[in-house]
Amino acid sequence: MNLATWSNAYSDELITATELNRQPGRVLDKALEHPITITRNDQAFALLRREEVTFLVKTAAQGRTVFEVINVAFRLLLGQKIGSEHPYGWLRVFDSDELQEFIAEVSDTYRLADTSPLEDKLEYIIHEWHESALAIANSKIAAAFHDQSDEVPLTPPNSENSAKL
Repeated sequence: MNLATWSNAYSDELITATELNRQPGRVLDKALEHPITITRNDQAFALLRREEVTFLVKTAAQGRTVFEVINVAFRLLLGQKIGSEHPYGWLRVFDSDELQEFIAEVSDTYRLADTSPLEDKLEYIIHEWHESALAIANSKIAAAFHDQSDEVPLTPPNSENSAKL
């Protein structure tokens, strides 16, 4: 399922509550094919498969996450201060080029959700960037990345050394 399927979510079939009571099997069969709107007085109810509702709820939640994380990244690019208490405050450790790369990666992944399943790609991307931010912010890890004094070049294994083992 993709978002393009839902571009016409309200062009579904209208069924009255009376019709639902009289022919529940037929109405449920129709709901397997497409969303149904059940009307009663001035009220309207949506009838659709549970998987479709799950998809819509997850897509809305991911949309909120994408908006929030990109909003923070843009605010940082504009020079605004974001505190460490903010859920995405960890983005402040990145420079402007890295923030732009982050924005592009998140935006492209979300935009391509119409053509490929999103699954947990967005969560994975945000998680990986968060892990990178933690590594950058940790002075011991940062020092280890830049420390070259303890590096020892490895020699290729040869048959004499492996025979001794």
